[in-house]
Amino acid sequence: MADGLSVFLVEDEALIRMMIADMVAELGHHVVAEADNVRDASAFAMTAQYDFAILDINLKGLYVDPVADLIERRGKPFLFATGYGPELLPSLLRRRPILRKPISIDQLKGMIETLFPEATAEAPR
Repeated sequence: MADGLSVFLVEDEALIRMMIADMVAELGHHVVAEADNVRDASAFAMTAQYDFAILDINLKGLYVDPVADLIERRGKPFLFATGYGPELLPSLLRRRPILRKPISIDQLKGMIETLFPEATAEAPR
């Protein structure tokens, strides 16, 4: 993974989306698709080429679980970045990793290392 991981980012707040995208880039990865609503996110979930997704739970008043379901069907890993707790998710999604907002770059790095330990092993020291 010399070029880093490709990330699908779903967040309805533009400033937060930009901050997370900047963190992803600082960690040596790249955002390949972004969405701020369930409709667009659903389309990207099925068509974009990405290694994993970062999903906000609440997108303009709609829950992201249909998007998470599509990503899960593709067998792609994902995590939630949210100010909400897992109780808003369907029970089958509650086992997914959650980063509580505001997130730090160290928290994001740790979560990526947990999801992709092989990427960490290949990273230069």
